[in-house]
Amino acid sequence: MPFPHTHAPYARVPHMDASHMDASVAAQSADASGREHAEKRRRVLALLDAACADAVALTSQAALGWYLQGARTHVSLAGGPIVAAVVDRDGEAVHVTSNEEHRLVAEELPSWAQPVVVAHPWHRDVVATAEAQALAAGGLREEALAAGLRNARQSLHAEEAARYRILGRDVARLLTRELAAARPDEAEVDLAARLTAGVVDLGAEPLVVLVGGDSRAAHRHPLPTRAPLGRRAMAVVCARRHGLILNITRWVRFGPRTADERTADARILGVEAAYLSGSRPGGSLQRAFDAGTAAYLANGFASDEWTRHHQGGVAGYAGRDPRALPGLDLGLGADVAFAWNPTAAGCKVEDTILSTQGGFEVLSVDPEWPTVASVVPASHDGAWAPQVLDRPDVLEL
Repeated sequence: MPFPHTHAPYARVPHMDASHMDASVAAQSADASGREHAEKRRRVLALLDAACADAVALTSQAALGWYLQGARTHVSLAGGPIVAAVVDRDGEAVHVTSNEEHRLVAEELPSWAQPVVVAHPWHRDVVATAEAQALAAGGLREEALAAGLRNARQSLHAEEAARYRILGRDVARLLTRELAAARPDEAEVDLAARLTAGVVDLGAEPLVVLVGGDSRAAHRHPLPTRAPLGRRAMAVVCARRHGLILNITRWVRFGPRTADERTADARILGVEAAYLSGSRPGGSLQRAFDAGTAAYLANGFASDEWTRHHQGGVAGYAGRDPRALPGLDLGLGADVAFAWNPTAAGCKVEDTILSTQGGFEVLSVDPEWPTVASVVPASHDGAWAPQVLDRPDVLEL
């Protein structure tokens, strides 16, 4: 059956200004926003209790995006936050510069944060101001609680998972549409431009857009060039909306794959399944990493293939939050998003996947994209049964 080259319009989800949101994907209600804020505040106060501190200044984009429920806290994608927040035992203060105050209140900040905005002259460093307030109150800078804050944002609130789910669907549909329209003589930069425009049209930010054609298949991070796509191409998109970063990779093949290509594509899914097997609630990042790296040899790759590229890790408010590394361990709860990206020469798989008490849910999914079944093995302790997942196949045109 020929693959369709048309697609229904995207659901557009602007940021925090609910006055112009599509009703079908409207921003969370005031009650839901309040519940999410209360839970996040509870988690931060628990960290303060453990640290015997009374306040913390949140100054990173990951921490601010999480606590401020997806508010865009930057102007330049290459720059740092233009907002800082102090959480103490009495409440919060959100520090902004006066030239940004009106826009942030009108378009970005959740309703609970608007009454606690503190505006400063544009030339004042709001990060230093927030840190001074926290320290004066017997508190800490964010870096003192960095690991705890990372763990605090690991388990997604139901409202966050809902936002992530919609983002995953939207970006996956974008990849489907643009790769279905790709041509072998098209330049990598032209496909990248269409993907970038599509991400922006979704109300998201294109943090990473990679395109690698057949002649550049050896590169794991192929920044797009004027090279033609050729017979086979990989596209990678990391898109941020409401603070959450969606990671996805897709492949397109002009004409049928060779037997060797099909074999490699199947084997890399086996590696991904091993990573996922250790990513269930109650597991640990180190156990998942060890299972995945060992799976390269078991699936016919070189045993050191994992050393040639990073393997992904926990997803959310940073590109990886954190990236899995040898010796880096942390316990895994429920409702944690992962974006593993096992890769070898000419093959890679990457999706954003939510791990829940009910099993895995692929967030970056479009039912129109071709799929293949992949079995996530039972957990090593037998607590989790195998699970069959529909994983992305290569789109053959």
